[in-house]
Amino acid sequence: MDRTDGHRRRRRIGLVVGLATVVAEVVVLRRRGYGVAGDVVVRCRRGHLFTTLWIPGMSLTSLRLGWWRFQHCPVGGHWSLVTPAPDADLTPRQRAAARAVHDLALP
Repeated sequence: MDRTDGHRRRRRIGLVVGLATVVAEVVVLRRRGYGVAGDVVVRCRRGHLFTTLWIPGMSLTSLRLGWWRFQHCPVGGHWSLVTPAPDADLTPRQRAAARAVHDLALP
């Protein structure tokens, strides 16, 4: 086995681990009743609700810490851990308020 084979093998293992991580995140999100991707209502540690772009396996506006994401809360103006809020647990008024505040204005 030369150096190229070892590099390819490590790269393949990295891709498989990365894909497995994304699949696991999607499965957990679905089982817990959360949105899987796109604009998702999240709750910060202080209880504020807002909408963020949630892409499994990626973070555009936050620092990923396992299940949680550390990002700026536009409602309270602070940095906090956020988690998806189950749609079934929100009242129509809470959903509307959360969708009115997005952490990042995308075109």
